Amino acid sequence: MINTIIFDFGNVFINLDIPAAIEKTLEKLNVDSIPEEITAFNGLYEQGLITTNEFIDFYLENFPNLSKTDVINTWNYMLKDFPEHRLEFLKNLKDKNQYKLILLSNTNELHIDYIKENVPFYNTFKDCFNAFYLSHEIQLSKPNKDIYNFVLTENKLKAENCLFIDDNEDNITSAKTLGIKTWHITPYQEDVSTLFETQKQFF
Repeated sequence: MINTIIFDFGNVFINLDIPAAIEKTLEKLNVDSIPEEITAFNGLYEQGLITTNEFIDFYLENFPNLSKTDVINTWNYMLKDFPEHRLEFLKNLKDKNQYKLILLSNTNELHIDYIKENVPFYNTFKDCFNAFYLSHEIQLSKPNKDIYNFVLTENKLKAENCLFIDDNEDNITSAKTLGIKTWHITPYQEDVSTLFETQKQFF
């Protein structure tokens, strides 16, 4: 029986355009593909293992043609709109008080700062959750199993009583191995607000 719903943030509540962001990055960095070293470095930033200043300085040192504004705007380029009907869905879910609600997101300080500035109802959104975990704040990231075990332990949860919603297949696969129920949501084709209509097998 599901008593806890764990939500990803990007492409579940706020829309992302990852392909466009990759294209923008390649253009700005003037490369044909993103080097593994840069992908790994970005991962360190998402885990909160380097500061925002260190993150920006890395790009400025390695790509002298970029300005600080270029780095920030390119990094935030993937962040799009946050449809308000998803907030209404979440608020209704909170008001019914049938489930513990948890947010579990791989993110970083620059993205969250951008969202705080551009999503006027961010605080209302955050207040809907019983627990709100951002990878850079807890220094753990998906799909590493440690992050799911952390959430289960912190909230005294049983894996089989949790439903995890994420758009990333690797994250879903990792959670499943621990016995967590999952919904691998397809961005722009499925919407989290249809949870109880389309995922009846869990409820």
